[in-house]
Amino acid sequence: MTRLSRDDVVKAVDRADDVTIAQIIGTGATAEELAEAQAWLANDEPMINDLRPLAQGRVRELVDILSELEEEEDGVEPRSASAPGN
Repeated sequence: MTRLSRDDVVKAVDRADDVTIAQIIGTGATAEELAEAQAWLANDEPMINDLRPLAQGRVRELVDILSELEEEEDGVEPRSASAPGN
């Protein structure tokens, strides 16, 4: 399994800016891990129903990065680690 390249990320996440692309590549993830993270974001219920363990490791990192990207697109300010309630 090879690590993601910039082209891989651009193809998979067409709305990603350069910072997000760098964050995704920086995880050291593979294309398969990125696809799994996108599947979790698209609909986690079927994956839980298939008794798959919750996303962990690099897939979890990717889920977090992609979630922030979606929040920004929806006009929701991403929560910071220092925000109350975190």
